[in-house]
Amino acid sequence: MSFQFGIDRLLGSPGLLAELQQKKFALIAHPASVTSDNQHTLDALIEGGCTVDRAFGPQHGMRGDKQDNMIESSDYIDPVHQVPVISLYGEHRFPTPEMLVDLDVVLYDLQDIGCRIYTYISTLKYFVEACGEAGVELWVLDRPNPAGRPIDGLYLQPGEESFVGCAALPTRHGLTVAELAGWFNAKLATGVNLRIIDMQDYMPDEAPGFGWPGGTRPWINPSPNAASQNMSRCFAGTVLLEGTTLSEGRGTTVPLEVIGAPDFPLEDVLSQVRSTAPDWLDGAYLRPCFFEPTFHKHKGEMCKGIQIHTDYAGYDHGAFKPFRLIAGLLKSLRQCVPEYDLWRRHEYEYEPDRIPIDVINGGPGLRNWVDDDKQNYADLGSELRDVESRWAIERQAFLRY
Repeated sequence: MSFQFGIDRLLGSPGLLAELQQKKFALIAHPASVTSDNQHTLDALIEGGCTVDRAFGPQHGMRGDKQDNMIESSDYIDPVHQVPVISLYGEHRFPTPEMLVDLDVVLYDLQDIGCRIYTYISTLKYFVEACGEAGVELWVLDRPNPAGRPIDGLYLQPGEESFVGCAALPTRHGLTVAELAGWFNAKLATGVNLRIIDMQDYMPDEAPGFGWPGGTRPWINPSPNAASQNMSRCFAGTVLLEGTTLSEGRGTTVPLEVIGAPDFPLEDVLSQVRSTAPDWLDGAYLRPCFFEPTFHKHKGEMCKGIQIHTDYAGYDHGAFKPFRLIAGLLKSLRQCVPEYDLWRRHEYEYEPDRIPIDVINGGPGLRNWVDDDKQNYADLGSELRDVESRWAIERQAFLRY
């Protein structure tokens, strides 16, 4: 036996394949939707004798060509197979009844990176709802969570939902997309006829991949800036920087693996965390560095900062808490330079009236903690431990591996 994606197990099951061949179905996919032979799922299904009625492209497009947030995709006809591709990041983000008309099944086959703040799982939730309402089956072809099982971050608060935070999950939830589908289905009133095609021999706690089958499957960017497994491990923390004036590395070759700015007081910030909450820096190698973004924040300016490395022998998967790390660095920056212009105020993911960091975090708690000089590291640390304990219990019934 050897590792297989959900799509591999579907294609390798004569019974499932024969059943699908008799149904009218649509596929949700992106560039990382591939078999273990690196064939795109759309191509593999058609080669396997299935007729794909239509396809859906999530944020960044079916082909993954849209670089940044809030760059929309249009509907088009796939040039190879002449299959209509409907954009889920354009005029619509929630599938309409018209999109599902006459379908028996929707196949979901998106590679996720294990963070609530990633729109592919919002798309999953929306299809659980829409398919339930339309009486369409939803088949979820499971894929690895490259960030693994660890839990980190805060719960999204009621009323703070958005396209980058669709449900009351912690920032880093530790579930695969199929496990998430089960959790969504249990929480939603609509309910959907859900079929899960599990992976084979998926072992999320084993080194060195701790969630990703490293050495056996290549990393294919699920979105343009998800350029490595290192990024997926860091993302639950570095995504917070999108709501700040600090660069998260967009416009460099290591997006969402760095933190910095031209005026970032690196030594003071690190010294403050080390003297107050040194364990918040544990698990990864934090390398001081310089970088110059070619686009996005601080374009053409030399930034001083930190690159976070998890792809080395000393990496401690259990100790590394990226949300806690970045939160601690932001708190330290506020303590070192109280007047620092830290928070961005612009429309973020179609939320024009909310502060971006609050949209990303799923509530104002993180921002308030950073800005409140009466709150210390222990205050947030206690809340993070409480979230981890509560979520570990809640998710247990949905773990499949």
